[in-house]
Amino acid sequence: MDSSEEILNLLRDNARLSVEDISAMTKKSVEEVNSIIQQLENDGVIMKYAAIINPEKDINTKAKVRAEIEIQVAPEREHGFDGIADRIYRFPQVKSLYLMSGGYDLKVVIEGETLQDVALFVARKLSTLAGVRSTKTHFLLKTYKENDIIYVEKSTDRRQGVIA
Repeated sequence: MDSSEEILNLLRDNARLSVEDISAMTKKSVEEVNSIIQQLENDGVIMKYAAIINPEKDINTKAKVRAEIEIQVAPEREHGFDGIADRIYRFPQVKSLYLMSGGYDLKVVIEGETLQDVALFVARKLSTLAGVRSTKTHFLLKTYKENDIIYVEKSTDRRQGVIA
């Protein structure tokens, strides 16, 4: 494993590690670690440092409605799927957008304040875009695991055993 990959793995696990901690863990100088991280940021490998928030416990996120939408589109001449993807990911409601294989072309994850907001976004914004053939909306009801993070707290059986 090269130095960049080693540092990326450490940051994936804990983005709050200091350069000094990474230096000690990798047995590289602080200057070398700083240089590698700076290069990764400049190259666009590291795009952002962020906290992972449990949506079930964050009052602001818990109140929102999330949906996954499967979209079938007609690829554009000379741009393929990129042109329509560009128009879709610019909407502030869009949290994620993926090019897919299989029965549909794009999967978009959106967030709205209410079911009505999501429905209106699909009806008035997404489905009216040139090139969109069909949409299928799935509402997210509960998040159990996302990006290797398990959100469900394990309940323990607090009953005491009975000995006969």
